[in-house]
Amino acid sequence: MKVLVIPDVHLKPQMFRQAAAIMNTRAADRAVCLMDIPDDWDREYDIALYEETYDEAIRFAARFPNTAWCYGNHDLSYFWHCLESGYSSMASATVQRKLLELRRTVPEDHPIQFVQKIDNVLFSHGGVLNYFVEEYVPKSKYHDVDAVVEEINKLGRLEMWNDMSPVWLRPQRPGIRLYKPRKLLQVVGHTPMDKITREKNLISTDVFSTYRDGRPIGTQEFLLLDTVTWEYKGVKCL
Repeated sequence: MKVLVIPDVHLKPQMFRQAAAIMNTRAADRAVCLMDIPDDWDREYDIALYEETYDEAIRFAARFPNTAWCYGNHDLSYFWHCLESGYSSMASATVQRKLLELRRTVPEDHPIQFVQKIDNVLFSHGGVLNYFVEEYVPKSKYHDVDAVVEEINKLGRLEMWNDMSPVWLRPQRPGIRLYKPRKLLQVVGHTPMDKITREKNLISTDVFSTYRDGRPIGTQEFLLLDTVTWEYKGVKCL
């Protein structure tokens, strides 16, 4: 299956419009969004931009209902009332209302999750650490990937709001051992990159993030991934 990955959004509504245009070319069978929809540099008072970005996300979810959505730390900070860099108290009510609307728009059989699995590829905002699985998943289920994903998606704020969780992990750091690295490919956002990068079984996709002055850090392209062969490339909306 060919999947188009929408990485960290951070108040860039045009990303959903661009992704929709690519989807309309039938370049991909479905999309995955790694979220972090709210918050960006010095935008905490721009409530209209929060509204517009969520409206585009909701519109995308309605047009492409088989999209897989993965919570990011910025999304969850508003649900769980956990202060986060960029957190906007002014936009808090708007984010909560719009995120609930997005959850209602997404089909019940494709809910927003911490981790999504397509073939032998795990999608999450930060990555699934082997130690995290060992810590929070029963040992009897360790080798059943579907069961592991199901167990992780049952967890809550206490387990997920820490640096080892799939919404916070920085798997690009040295010494990190991801879950089942020989069997599974993992696709993540969260950590800004200058280009889409694969290191062993990890593909990092956050290439739309910017510096504080608005300059792009990365190439601003979407990952197009074959979940069977693991072949990939970056694509842009022309």
